[in-house]
Amino acid sequence: MNATVNLDTYEVGYDIPASIGMDEADIQTPCLVVDLDAFEHNIEVMRAYCEKMGIRHRLHGKMHKSVDVANYQIEKGNSCGVCCQKVSEAEVFARAGIKDVLVSNQVRDPAKIDRLANLPTFGARTICCVDDIDNVAELSEAAVRHGTEIEVLVEIDCGAGRCGVSAGQPVVDIAKAVEAAEGLKFSGIQAYQGAMQHMKSYEDRKEKIDIAVDMVKQSMEMLKAEGLECDIVGGGGTGSYYFEGASGVYNELQCGSYAFMDADYQTIHDEKDQPISEFKNSLFILTSVMSHAKSDKAICDAGLKAQSIDSGLPYIFGRDDVEYIKCSDEHGVIEDSGNALKVNDKLKLVPGHCDPTCNVHDWYVGVRNGKVESLWPVSARGKAY
Repeated sequence: MNATVNLDTYEVGYDIPASIGMDEADIQTPCLVVDLDAFEHNIEVMRAYCEKMGIRHRLHGKMHKSVDVANYQIEKGNSCGVCCQKVSEAEVFARAGIKDVLVSNQVRDPAKIDRLANLPTFGARTICCVDDIDNVAELSEAAVRHGTEIEVLVEIDCGAGRCGVSAGQPVVDIAKAVEAAEGLKFSGIQAYQGAMQHMKSYEDRKEKIDIAVDMVKQSMEMLKAEGLECDIVGGGGTGSYYFEGASGVYNELQCGSYAFMDADYQTIHDEKDQPISEFKNSLFILTSVMSHAKSDKAICDAGLKAQSIDSGLPYIFGRDDVEYIKCSDEHGVIEDSGNALKVNDKLKLVPGHCDPTCNVHDWYVGVRNGKVESLWPVSARGKAY
C-alpha cells in the first residue's frame, strides 16, 4: 500500500504532510488521515457481502479520487472495476492501468466524447451512460474514428430526478439504437437511486428502492423480448446496497462512501432503527489547536478550506467533552467549556461529507499503530471535466 509516486524529492510540510515511518503526532495539519485497520475492515465487509450475494462491486472512484485506494479495493476487495462521474477522472484511472472503467454519467461535449473514445487505447474496458438517443450517434462517430469500442448503459431515472429516461419503452429504444450503431455495444442498465441514500429511516429507503427495482424489472423484461440481455444492472450506494444486493435484479453495486464513511452516513438507520454500524470511520481530517486565547473556545487549523460542510459540520472523533461548532476559511471553532484542550493538541474530525472533502486535499496519510505507513496522492483531484 505505497504511493504511486516517488516521494524522495518531496518535503514534509511543503509538498507532503508526512513521511513514511513518521510518528502520527508529527503529521502536519490540516490533512486527511486514513486509519488503515478501519479502512481494511470496510473493504473486507463489502467484499464478503458481494461474495455471499453472488454479485459484483464496482468501486466508486469519485469518492476518493485515488489510484492507490482503487487498486487496494480491486486487489483485496475484489472490485470488478471503477466507476466515476467525469471523463477526466476516468482517464486518470485508465492511464494508471485499471482495466474496467465506467463513467456513470452522461458525456455530451464533443471534446469529452473524443477523450472517452480514446480510453480503450489505455487497455481499459470503457463504459458510459446514455439517456438521450441523439447521444448514440455522437458516441458512435467518435468510437469509429478512434477504432475503439464504447459500451453503453441506458440510465433510468428511478427516483433521483436527475439524469435518466423513464422505464420501459424509452430504455428499449435507446438500447436498440446502441446495438445498431457501429463502435458501440449495449451492456445494460444504470439505475442508481441517489436521492434516498441519506434518508434516515430504513423503511423509507426500502420503499424508494422497491420502486426502482420494479422499474428495472419492467425494462429488463421488455429488453429480453427484443433479444437484448444486460451484462450490467448497476446501482446501489452505501445507504442502500443491501436492498439492491438482495433484489435478484441488480448484479453490480457502486458503493463509494463505505470505504471511508462520514458523519452524514452515520445518521441513517438499519432495520432495527439503529445507526448503521457495519462500516467504521476510517477517514479523518487531522487538525491542530492553534489558539486558546479564550478559555471556553479552542481554535483549530481546519476551516472551510480543509473540508466540505454541505452535509453539516464535522464531529470530533472519540471526544464528547469538546465540540466543533463553526468555521471560517482557515479556522475551526471548538467549544471547550472545560478548558480541556491545549495549543498543538491534535484532534480527528469526521467530515460531514467525504467526497467533496477529499477533493480539496492532495494526500491521504495512512496510519497504523501510531505510525505513518502509507502516503497516497489524491490522483484525480481537480479532474472535474
